[in-house]
Amino acid sequence: MKPLLVLQHLSADGPAFLASWLGARGVAFELRNAEAGDAFPDSIAPYSALAVLGGEMSANDPLPALRAGERLILDAMERSRPVIGHCLGGQLMARALGARVVESPAPEIGWQPIDIGDSDMARAWFGAAPRQTVFQWHYEAFELPRGAERLAGSRACPNQAFAYGPHLALQFHVEQDAEKLARWSTDDGERYLRALADHASVQTGDAMRRDGVSALASQQRLADRLYRRWLGAVR
Repeated sequence: MKPLLVLQHLSADGPAFLASWLGARGVAFELRNAEAGDAFPDSIAPYSALAVLGGEMSANDPLPALRAGERLILDAMERSRPVIGHCLGGQLMARALGARVVESPAPEIGWQPIDIGDSDMARAWFGAAPRQTVFQWHYEAFELPRGAERLAGSRACPNQAFAYGPHLALQFHVEQDAEKLARWSTDDGERYLRALADHASVQTGDAMRRDGVSALASQQRLADRLYRRWLGAVR
């Protein structure tokens, strides 16, 4: 099997559990970190699948790496190489498919519930449980591209996941691990503090760490399911 390609936009937002999951299964991958100066490849041809990570920038920002990521997403889809997008990565998938990324009805930060759709496709990706708790950190959200199937939503943000053929876009951070949680939950930036004061869908750092004791293990079981189905399209 050819190696996977993982696109990273910020050094602080690495592959975390995704890297651990791939390593435990002996799946080779190549990581390109735009903030570290890595150029994204021109083609997905040398790779078997594509994973796109998050980042605190807007998907609409005029950054060359974002547009290069969108081109690789379309290249992967045209070549039937399965794509998975995490938060910003999911937004870039939506943009590449012609949908808008707009301000979220409410920001979501921390451990938040999402409601899983009742379609066969939603159950195939997420299982039978009607609700999951996942780690969120976003101020914007994607609209659904034409031809995509909505898989999950929440009260604060109706579009949490969509499938486009074998490809999966997520609005949340299913790749979260204990190290990233510990680091992110100390954020004291002005934007975060304003959102915390104004929205019930934003947790304190203490609440993120407290809820993470049980929620992280549950989310990693979900991540295992999602990653297995994503790579199942390769194998």
